[in-house]
Amino acid sequence: MRKAKIARKTAETDISVEIDLDGTGSYDNQTGIGFFDHMLDQLARHSLIDMRVRTKGDLHIDDHHSVEDTGIALGQALAQALGDKRGIRRYGSCLLPMDDALVRAALDLSGRPYLVWNVDLPTPRIGAFDTELVREFFQAFSTHGGITLHVDQLHGINSHHIAEAAFKALARALRAAIEPGPRAAGAIPSTKGAL
Repeated sequence: MRKAKIARKTAETDISVEIDLDGTGSYDNQTGIGFFDHMLDQLARHSLIDMRVRTKGDLHIDDHHSVEDTGIALGQALAQALGDKRGIRRYGSCLLPMDDALVRAALDLSGRPYLVWNVDLPTPRIGAFDTELVREFFQAFSTHGGITLHVDQLHGINSHHIAEAAFKALARALRAAIEPGPRAAGAIPSTKGAL
């Protein structure tokens, strides 16, 4: 059963996350941040990972802690649900167009977190959402999920489109990486014998 539940409570946030890697992409995400909920919904839908997120954070200060800590909890849930990663494809990539935006995501579920982020969001805000927090989410998610993740913006002039393309590209790359490899059933996808 490739499922996980994570509860994370600090002085700044109180978060619960439930995921099912073998789902249909259903989602129920409530963080108190409208644009972020929209991005998490895209992540679930396009990865086919069922996702339920509840985040209560110190939004009277700003959205930073809520977004970053949600990324931490989702990364932890992914790592827990993958277990020893036996039988997965491990690698995934996606070149995703969305109107003016074209974003590439490539990842390795290696257990060695590393983020390469070549994305330039041209406006400081998308509605009320601070665009700096897009990278903060990706950093927290990749670090706590043990993911080597490269995200590159090839084109784009609209911040909403660029951010959404990045989340969708991540989702599609994840979808490919977590799928069972039909020719390697039960094998650890590494010459080391462990990930």
